[in-house]
Amino acid sequence: MSKYDIIVLGSGPGGYVTAIRASQLGFKTAVVEKESLGGVCLNWGCIPTKALLKSAQVFEYLKHAEDYGLSVKDADKDFDAVVKRSRGVADGMSNGVKFLMKKNKIDVIEGFGKLKPGKKIDVNGTEYSADHIIIATGARSRELPSLPQDGKKVIGYREAMTLPKQPEKMIVVGSGAIGVEFAYFYNSMGTDVTIVEFMPNVVPVEDEEVSKQLERSFKKNGIKIMTSSEVTKVDTSGKGVKATVKTKKGEEVLEADLVLSAVGIKSNIENIGLEDVGIVVDRDKIIVNDFYQTNIPGYYAIGDVTPGQALAHVASAEGILCVEKIAGQHVEALDYGNIPGCTYCSPEIASVGLTEKQAKDQGLEIKVGKFPFSASGKASAGGNKDGFVKVIFDAKYGEWLGCHMIGAGVTDMIAEAVLGRKLETTGHEVLKAVHPHPTMSEAVMEAVADAYDEVIHL
Repeated sequence: MSKYDIIVLGSGPGGYVTAIRASQLGFKTAVVEKESLGGVCLNWGCIPTKALLKSAQVFEYLKHAEDYGLSVKDADKDFDAVVKRSRGVADGMSNGVKFLMKKNKIDVIEGFGKLKPGKKIDVNGTEYSADHIIIATGARSRELPSLPQDGKKVIGYREAMTLPKQPEKMIVVGSGAIGVEFAYFYNSMGTDVTIVEFMPNVVPVEDEEVSKQLERSFKKNGIKIMTSSEVTKVDTSGKGVKATVKTKKGEEVLEADLVLSAVGIKSNIENIGLEDVGIVVDRDKIIVNDFYQTNIPGYYAIGDVTPGQALAHVASAEGILCVEKIAGQHVEALDYGNIPGCTYCSPEIASVGLTEKQAKDQGLEIKVGKFPFSASGKASAGGNKDGFVKVIFDAKYGEWLGCHMIGAGVTDMIAEAVLGRKLETTGHEVLKAVHPHPTMSEAVMEAVADAYDEVIHL
């Protein structure tokens, strides 16, 4: 039996990052993977979807070339080539993880891993043992009883990335990050897209003003949006799909080529031996302490299988923290109130901290500032005037409570707010930090200035 210091079950952005940090800390490390190195994020999630969205963005530029004084004739897309490029990007990233495993002297054990008592893992009949076993098996597309996925007419995100043919009509159920990103992509490619959202607003976890701005932008681009609505059943017996949608006004039947179910995720915790070991699970999540130890000594869990936010960068941070704690380093528990969320549709969305409603619900006295990109020189020059930056500060102490952005490139801007909040920066400090002009990022400074009644360009 092969013996390791640390074995990581799963090689997604939680698992492979954990394994590399463990190796850096001097642990003899192995990672178990049943499919492709990099997990869903690199192969079927974060990376290939961004490649699809980049193709959509370039196509949008071509279609609006005249807005920039340019002439492009007969611009068209090759749907198969767009998908092929996306897969090529994913393959390249997965190969990059293979290189990192080799560089860091991490053993890759291929196969389905099942936990065993006594700090062991069985992989396709071969047992491996370790002093510490870290579960990082991630999650998959969640299925609703009223919306069973058949992989053809009712699909999840994996099928949406590799469709053999572009649909003429598509219904997207759910308007979280996955739903709105695919809605934007297919709409840009020329598909007739309808979004059905159960909650009153699209992207319901975001600040309400952000949700309303995205709805305006999407409707302007021809995406139909049905909020406070629910798909109660689907009929796939005909050529396409008939979806029965319950709305405030009654039932409505929508017809399309296919339905994309984007109603959240389901943790991959079945059949991996949790029951055999005695690891406690509550509502689809493995229960862990601040440093990701389960109730059974020697077993840990990180990423989407635990109660924290189901985001790639969260899984990576948790894994690093977990092995540093195992190594005896002094580490602080992760601040889940300062985790940025990013959505890569167009316009992009990025946020961190409290929404305005959350701050008011907590009874806080706040200052709110907002700066629209329509007043930004860089945004006007780039032809990207949709959206804004919104900031929320504690009125008494100047604490940066939240930051919410919607617009071009905002997913690359949100880190300023994350770092500022981490360093306990006050509103006046942000205001007095000189931001470069002309940039999209100076909208952060302008929004802060608006909160303190010092805004110049509005």
